[in-house]
Amino acid sequence: MQAKFAGCSETPHTKRGIMMFIDSAKIHIKAGDGGTGAVSFRREKYVAAGGPDGGDGGRGGNVVFIADDNLSTLADYRYRKKFVAKNGEAGRGKRCSGKKGEDLVLYVPRGTLVKDVQSGRLLADISGDEPQIILRGGRGGWGNIHFATPTRQVPRFAKPGTPGMEADVQLELKLLADVGLIGFPNVGKSTLVSVVSEAKPNIADYHFTTLTPVLGVVQMSGGRSFVMADIPGLVEGAWKGVGLGHQFLRHVERCRLLLHIVDVSGSEGRDPKEDFQIINEELKKFNPDLAARPMLVAGNKCDLTDDAHIEEFRKFVEGQGYLFFPIMAPIREGVEPLLNQISEELSKLPPIRRYEPEPAPLAKPEEIPRGEVKITRQDGVFMVEAPWLLRVMQSVNFDDYESLQYFQRVLLETGVIDQLRKAGIQEGDTVSIYDVQFDFVE
Repeated sequence: MQAKFAGCSETPHTKRGIMMFIDSAKIHIKAGDGGTGAVSFRREKYVAAGGPDGGDGGRGGNVVFIADDNLSTLADYRYRKKFVAKNGEAGRGKRCSGKKGEDLVLYVPRGTLVKDVQSGRLLADISGDEPQIILRGGRGGWGNIHFATPTRQVPRFAKPGTPGMEADVQLELKLLADVGLIGFPNVGKSTLVSVVSEAKPNIADYHFTTLTPVLGVVQMSGGRSFVMADIPGLVEGAWKGVGLGHQFLRHVERCRLLLHIVDVSGSEGRDPKEDFQIINEELKKFNPDLAARPMLVAGNKCDLTDDAHIEEFRKFVEGQGYLFFPIMAPIREGVEPLLNQISEELSKLPPIRRYEPEPAPLAKPEEIPRGEVKITRQDGVFMVEAPWLLRVMQSVNFDDYESLQYFQRVLLETGVIDQLRKAGIQEGDTVSIYDVQFDFVE
């Protein structure tokens, strides 16, 4: 998938044909089901009792996310909402396993978070180059070769594959940038990005000219560089949806350093000091951590005011503990000292934040939603099928003793053991629950 631009917005701007930035989408994804195991027997000339030779089913395809630097929005996921990986193929005779289902690979912009809609749990942060498996395909069912024993020499059954995992997920793009430019509309953020990098944002003398975040790479001497992001649309009330800021404030969260640009001349009839306080308050309301983020302050449009106003604003800013840089962005006046200070500050700060996936919690047995349990008996093997139980098993590590104890408690407290007893199970009989098999012990 290659996307060069985003889809149309649902805001009033659509009427004017303006293309909007898509940084959030909800989709349904499903991994492939495992293939069914085969029931087969060797039939060769001069071989009286060849025995079972049914192969296992193939594993279902995984759902994999990969960062693609050619993508800048989630527009590909705005209208197509369902994505399903291929199922594994059924097993065959002569111990031949079925072919594994092809993985479903979804490409997203670098910096996309994948969250489970139901629980809100973070599944992955697609910020690196390595593919991220979000959902795993179901395991292939065992062929009848696995069920041969000295007392069961002709097993005429095999196991179906397990269903692939599925989920509704929220995709949320949080841009990866070292420096985030914040400030009211029309204070010169886009102009600054355009003169210090190769980025070419729209620039005009009216509010909300910039409708999408703009990234620019700033090259410094000595091979140093950093990424600067113009975050558009911040006005008073942005944190609760006023203007465009509520769409883009999330992109500030990864930035290591904030550069607050203020129209120090008050050319639009606003008070620079009040502007500065309003934007800082918006950051605090959206995410309190942003209020403590390192910040530099640039006073733009210095050519439209006098030195007394500039010095007054400098004292106001420095009195709050921030470094102040007067600039005239269009002609790069005062820009070099600002860039040098940004580079120096970044050298002291940790790398761009990456979010760690949240492990799936183990639900208490009494909290597990229950449903039908189907038990069938074939040649002394008690087959248990229960879709709700399969979801529990996907969060259990059967190689870990405590996790195995938890699963045994689930079987006991949800009534599965009682139903096995009603079906006539005896001590020593084999229980098969999807891809887990064990001997029943009272």
